[in-house]
Amino acid sequence: MDPVILSRVQFAFTIGFHYIFPPLSIGLSVLLVIMEGLYLKTKNPLYHRMARFWVKVFGLLFAMGVATGIVMEFQFGTNWSAYSRTVGDIFGSALAAEGIFAFFLESGFLGLLLFGWNRVSPRMHFIATVAVALGAHLSALWIIVANSWQQTPTGYHMVQAPGGLRAELTDFWAAVFNPSTIDRVSHTLMGAWQAGAFLVLSVSAYYLLKGKHLDFAKASMKVALVVAIISSLAQLHTGHSSANVVAKYQPAKLAAFEGHYPKSAPGDLYLFGWVDEETETVSGLKIPGFLSFLVHGDTKKPITGLRAFAPKDRPPVNLVFQTYHLMVAIGMGLIGISLLGGFLWWRQNLWSTRWLLQLYVLAVLGPQIANQVGWASAEVGRQPWIVYGILRTADGISPKVAPGEILTSLILFGMIYLLLGALFIFLLNNKIKHGPIFDDDNDDDANNDDGGSVLEGQRA
Repeated sequence: MDPVILSRVQFAFTIGFHYIFPPLSIGLSVLLVIMEGLYLKTKNPLYHRMARFWVKVFGLLFAMGVATGIVMEFQFGTNWSAYSRTVGDIFGSALAAEGIFAFFLESGFLGLLLFGWNRVSPRMHFIATVAVALGAHLSALWIIVANSWQQTPTGYHMVQAPGGLRAELTDFWAAVFNPSTIDRVSHTLMGAWQAGAFLVLSVSAYYLLKGKHLDFAKASMKVALVVAIISSLAQLHTGHSSANVVAKYQPAKLAAFEGHYPKSAPGDLYLFGWVDEETETVSGLKIPGFLSFLVHGDTKKPITGLRAFAPKDRPPVNLVFQTYHLMVAIGMGLIGISLLGGFLWWRQNLWSTRWLLQLYVLAVLGPQIANQVGWASAEVGRQPWIVYGILRTADGISPKVAPGEILTSLILFGMIYLLLGALFIFLLNNKIKHGPIFDDDNDDDANNDDGGSVLEGQRA
């Protein structure tokens, strides 16, 4: 058993499970701000009920995100001590900033968000909601800063230390705003907005199909659909911009995205395909020269291919190719069903289009899968580097860690996360089944089923 492979699998597993929850909470926080803002503007109690219901879901997502996120930081010491010693001064600075400027803000106002409904004024509660949403976005910013520095490191120099070469920070802001930060932050946040929007769309469509909480479901779906359309279209732009950065600073990764092997030749864009890494060929449906057009605006311009790099400096091509194309395919699908929903809403027959509502119930998985495979293509595409051009992944492992220890901890993590996942599904399902019903609901807030009636909701 290779300790490098086992450590990579363990980190991928723990971060992959953790990454289910932050995008959902970030995206949902945006919808909460909109819902509460609409309540303050219109004084319509329906928006108040919407915000209260989705705040409960947000609280569950936040708790799961915290519980699953703590583990990852310990792995830097247990499994990746050589990495931490070499670049910890820079990577750790971004993580420290995330804790100080983002997590404290988010968690500090979380109590007011969850329990302040009848204890503070509506305006003060709205401020708390905005603060939590801002904290969630700042948290994503600093995490992406740390990761982006690994992709395109700047603002540092290497110095000789007792344990070997070490990266020393020379320009904090150059490291923060490294060449890939802005594009990767915007791309990640749009994915998070999609995750939150499609969660709300899914639950709202479920209620509409069941004939329950109809006005609540319609109003929630309208808000979610607006966010879904905006974020899906913006995701297309941010994805293109991010790919241009990859083309400039990580040409081997871009070549792996499209299985482009020629050392320097016009690049084709594959809609789908399969890479044979032994023969260095790709079979599939492609648009000739379109990769060159997207990068250079000219179908004849050459793209640096994988043969320009030694085999030891190439990422696993087919894995990167497949995950990247799956991400793009899902992204285009989400754009399609978002725009279709908006069109049917404009035509006033969205609520009766059952097949689309059924698709929306399942579409909650779309952003989740796209986020996971997108991260996989970005991280695996960086290989064999853990910090691009500075430190190879194989050199970042802890020298004393034993394969058996890693395997044992991986199995234990798997068992614990299985229980956490089951608990999350149970609690989320329980909240959805219960619906937007509260102990202090009164006749003024709940006058009929279309308006979210308590009595009708109980009968349902």
